[in-house]
Amino acid sequence: MNNPHELPQVVGSSPAHESAALHVSGQASYTDDIAEAQGTLHAALGLSPVAHGRLLSIDLELLKKQPGVVAVLTAADIAGENNCGPLIHDDPILADGELRYLGQPVFAIIATDRELARRAAALAKTVIRCEALEPVLTAKAAHALGQYVLPPMHLNRGDADAAISTAPHRLQGEWAVGGQEQFYLEGQISYALPQDGQALLIHCSTQHPSEMQQLVAHALHWQAHQVQVQCRRMGGGFGGKESQSALFACVAAIAAMKLRRPVKLRLDRDDDFLITGRRHGFDYRWDVGYDDEGRILGAEVWLVSNAGHSADLSAPVMARALCHFDNAYWLPNVSLHGFCAKTNTQSNTAFRGFGGPQGALAIEMILDSVARRLGLDPLLVRQRNFYSSEGGRDVAPYGQQVEDILAKPLTDQLIASSNYHARRAEIQAFNARSPVLKKGLALTPVKFGISFNVVHLNQAGALVHVYTDGSVLVNHGGTEMGQGLNTKVAQVVAHELGLPFEQVRCSATDTSKVANTSATAASTGSDLNGKAAQDAARKIKQRLAILAAELLDCPAASLQFSGGQVFGGGSAITFKELVSKAYFQRIQLWSDGFYATPGLHWDRAKLQGRPFYYYAWGAAVAEVLVDTLSGESRVVRADVLHDAGQSLNPALDIGQVEGAFVQGMGWLTMEELVWHPKTGALSTHAPSTYKIPTANDSPPDFRVALFDHPNHADSIHRSKALGEPPLLLPFSVLLAIKDAVASCGPAGCDPHLRAPATAEAVLDAVQALKALRA
Repeated sequence: MNNPHELPQVVGSSPAHESAALHVSGQASYTDDIAEAQGTLHAALGLSPVAHGRLLSIDLELLKKQPGVVAVLTAADIAGENNCGPLIHDDPILADGELRYLGQPVFAIIATDRELARRAAALAKTVIRCEALEPVLTAKAAHALGQYVLPPMHLNRGDADAAISTAPHRLQGEWAVGGQEQFYLEGQISYALPQDGQALLIHCSTQHPSEMQQLVAHALHWQAHQVQVQCRRMGGGFGGKESQSALFACVAAIAAMKLRRPVKLRLDRDDDFLITGRRHGFDYRWDVGYDDEGRILGAEVWLVSNAGHSADLSAPVMARALCHFDNAYWLPNVSLHGFCAKTNTQSNTAFRGFGGPQGALAIEMILDSVARRLGLDPLLVRQRNFYSSEGGRDVAPYGQQVEDILAKPLTDQLIASSNYHARRAEIQAFNARSPVLKKGLALTPVKFGISFNVVHLNQAGALVHVYTDGSVLVNHGGTEMGQGLNTKVAQVVAHELGLPFEQVRCSATDTSKVANTSATAASTGSDLNGKAAQDAARKIKQRLAILAAELLDCPAASLQFSGGQVFGGGSAITFKELVSKAYFQRIQLWSDGFYATPGLHWDRAKLQGRPFYYYAWGAAVAEVLVDTLSGESRVVRADVLHDAGQSLNPALDIGQVEGAFVQGMGWLTMEELVWHPKTGALSTHAPSTYKIPTANDSPPDFRVALFDHPNHADSIHRSKALGEPPLLLPFSVLLAIKDAVASCGPAGCDPHLRAPATAEAVLDAVQALKALRA
């Protein structure tokens, strides 16, 4: 008999992504690859030509005369609720009366061919008659008007005003960071197929199948059980397919049921940019008091997000921003004010980090400025402000105790491994002898709360089926968007049943299998769905253990499931043989599983409670080189140490950290969104005008490691979430660029560097400092 302790464990190993071979061979099937049913029609959307106005009429007859056009749909054709807003019903599927932004869908063309549909939809400027009104295009302008999509939020602790007014030093400032386009490789797409009776199957590239089911049902004035939503995989999501896939699912569904024919709606990239929202841009104003050591004594901060024309997910995005302003730092007195400005632009939505990066970035900019004013290394100022389990410095402003604080040990390890202090001295010497090229160095930490900050969303379900040949099929409520969720869930189930990874497979997410699911978002995919699948597998294992104990003549508690066998009493039986015997004894070989994250509570009015199950930590050191004549910058080396707990799959987790770092670096250095200041037209609406990082932009010296520290919370196998937290690591890149720019000015200067720090922004900052010197 083999020794079960010598057999490899599935959890903690690094099997390849379950679809890796399909991805690289081009065989992975996405929504647009599904074979089209006979009679399939194609939809395209006619878009508003103005940023703000009153819709007077649409020349429907002209549209219906276009080649291939079968039907034209307007708001009047929606039998149920004309809404695709996830939380507040303020977002029409098709414009009805009011035009809210340039690019808003006004009508839908249904045609026999996709190109014919697009050609007809392109006549929008000709057929739409409207009265143009003055648009509000910036968050600052909307804030000045008191124009918001929901009431302001306030988070307070202590007496910030008194602490600031009595502090030895005071810092006041304003700053802004831009938004970011998700730029998923697979665009928004839905394919709706009428079923027998009044029922509908929708294949949708979405992170939230259950929400699509509900919104489609509302639009059709149906019950949820009439709508089935499936998603095998997405070609990326990053939050852009959490709520905003709804409009396209609803239009395809309405058209399919009106015409009783399959309808596919696939956007091209330009329309995707013009219709959908993205990461919220933020404007900040702060008033901060600090002491001679650089410790923050009090902070009052105003955060204004550009919500766009409707609420979408702006409320929880702002709540998370406010709850992440502290980042890794103990702030005794804070007064934070969040405003979600209503503008005549696309409705902004979820994006990896979900407001957390925008909140934490503010305190990092503040600490950097504090350090420069005091003539201290910014790293030292950060360390002096760290959370600590000593002295009562371990409670977040929203009232949650910060447990298992890893800021110091993780940062100390990274300082040593990156040789931070020696490199700081080397860079100072380099800058002293280099008049044009300047180097910069920065180390920034991360503390990121894991859980949805809406408590009831922290639940998941799963189904596990064991077949008589010993193979296993898993279905869970999470969606696969390339991040490896299905791989990790299959690992969890294989580990629980003692099987090789290859013996377990995950099927497409389907609302007819696991109901009422939460979005695959908030970095909870593995935590929630892994626990639910583990629960289902354990139920089956317990049933099989009773039979195995009889067959092996040993106590069930002594059994070990490992390597495709069950060991006990000095002998063993293969899993396949055990399952076969169980079937003939009529033992149930499938089970459902459920998981709800324990211990969470949250008062949305007071912004107080315990919104997070645990925190993920990390830190990064970035070294950059800046050309002060052109403003161009490059990351020459990045050292990253990130807390993944006890990793389920180290290879996947390192890949997530690398990808998040580069994506966050893109947001802060090159991805610039530009709207026309008068018309509200988005100028950066295609790859030709919107720059995302490529492989050539990745640091040539890129050192990524996982911090070896099991999660103190009872997460799935003591692992930690890896989706969003690493996106905050490249704060180090922005601040390293600022560090390089500062070397162009007098000692103790604090450059004003815009974000994204494009070449133009860097050059502006450099020239401003040179003017000071002159």
